Amino acid sequence: MAGGFLAFVALPTLATGGYLFGVAQDQFASTAGFAVRSEETSTALGMLSGLSGLTSVSGTVGSDSNILYEYIQSQEMALRVDARLNLRQTYAVPDDPVFALDPATSVEGLTRFWRRVVTVDYDHSTGLITLSAHAFTAADARAVARAVIEESSIKVNALTEVARADATRYAKTDLDQAATRLSAARVALTQFRSASQIVDPADDIRGQMGIVHTLEAQKAAAMVDLNLIGPAAQASDPRIINAQRRIEVIDRLIAQERARFGGGGDTYSTKLGEFERLGTEHEFAERAYIAALTAYDNARAEAQRKSRYLATYVAPTLAETAEYPRRTTLTATIFGFALLLWGIALLVYYSLRDRR
Repeated sequence: MAGGFLAFVALPTLATGGYLFGVAQDQFASTAGFAVRSEETSTALGMLSGLSGLTSVSGTVGSDSNILYEYIQSQEMALRVDARLNLRQTYAVPDDPVFALDPATSVEGLTRFWRRVVTVDYDHSTGLITLSAHAFTAADARAVARAVIEESSIKVNALTEVARADATRYAKTDLDQAATRLSAARVALTQFRSASQIVDPADDIRGQMGIVHTLEAQKAAAMVDLNLIGPAAQASDPRIINAQRRIEVIDRLIAQERARFGGGGDTYSTKLGEFERLGTEHEFAERAYIAALTAYDNARAEAQRKSRYLATYVAPTLAETAEYPRRTTLTATIFGFALLLWGIALLVYYSLRDRR
């Protein structure tokens, strides 16, 4: 029994205590606290409507805090901080192989070690994140904590840019489609005017109708003259012949002018119908473009109005005394665990012996 106690309890406890108190290097901790905040800036319309205040700060952004909590413990964060501080050199201590980092370790090994020396506590109810970074010097611990905060701030800014891009992407697509449609409508209208040599068929028709009305007035005057001459003159009278010819010429001109307004072929009625169709398409495309442009401007303003940032409420601290490794706690834990296993082994042994 005494031999078992020495082998299973005393020796592991002594070995652990000897290493912790005699070999393990002191480690310092730097703590920091921060949270993701969302700021909404009032728009010019809101200021004109009499709303007071320039900005308002909303509560913590839970989804972004969750992302940040996982990001700090990720391989990407470990690699980014390693690129800044060279973690393999910072944590390389040949005299402490248990708590130090092997300079030749792999990326996966670096990530596992990162999760040992950097711990994150996230309060879901308040959205506050508490960071603790350990290192063999107080300056290195604070440098690691600062690097984590800076990289976290970069990530939060990137999330903000992604959110802004998502908010305006669909509005920009609609705007591009409306601009393409408006451009096509303008081209079609310009081609029609070039081909017909008519800027506005309606105005041209009004001008032609003015000609017809003038000719009809001239015809009426010629008929009055003919009627005045008729009772007192012979049919061969040159005045009657001239008046009749004048009326015939006017009738022919009126018929020609009226023929241009109807009938088949490329008439004014056909051109007017085509022009009205193109004009309607152009007007609709223009209104759609104005609506899409307004929606895009509103989406951009809304995206710019909202921004996220990292609010640090506890700056990385500079430790004065080493808190790690917790030698007494770890030694007591090993002793208690070994004692428990030894006790279980004794119970099993006596139970089997009593059954024989």
